[in-house]
Amino acid sequence: MSEDLLALFRKTGALLDGHFILRSGLHSRQYFQCALLLQYTDIAARICGQLAEKLRPFECDAVISPALGGIIVGQEVARSLGKRHIFVEKEGDGLTLRRGFKIEPGQRFVVAEDVVTRGGRVQQTIDIVRAHGGIVTAAGVIVDRSGGHKPQFGSPFVSLIEMDVETFPPDQLPPDLEKIPAVKPGSK
Repeated sequence: MSEDLLALFRKTGALLDGHFILRSGLHSRQYFQCALLLQYTDIAARICGQLAEKLRPFECDAVISPALGGIIVGQEVARSLGKRHIFVEKEGDGLTLRRGFKIEPGQRFVVAEDVVTRGGRVQQTIDIVRAHGGIVTAAGVIVDRSGGHKPQFGSPFVSLIEMDVETFPPDQLPPDLEKIPAVKPGSK
């Protein structure tokens, strides 16, 4: 499955090569631009449906995702599971629940996201659910690029692809990346 999905990322131009600054501030030679993959609704339904199948064993009342990258993933996973979908969005340096979305005490959620490197946005989403008295039963992503540094969310974590993609702190760039201008293609 992961080789087929990786080929699909390449075919749609969603796996980029160059010098990228990730949301975490780390630098990388590869970037997964899931929006380029998910712009095709048939692909989005199929890929997110596969993620939903990996999340199906975890009971939930709803799906929640961090904006912006996780919205399509969350919507499609929720549709496959027959659940409602809500999202948290950026406010200042963090995420917040807005737009009248509600999390009731005891409500069970799965978190759906497109790509995880360190898991910061997923963790912030989990923290919001828990702060409202909700329960996170699992988190799922299309691409887990955390390598040997898999995030610990306090609940099961599943993905469709696991990759060990090299990342570098900005002050420890290898010579080849120092020669290439860095771009930050992700959401702001």
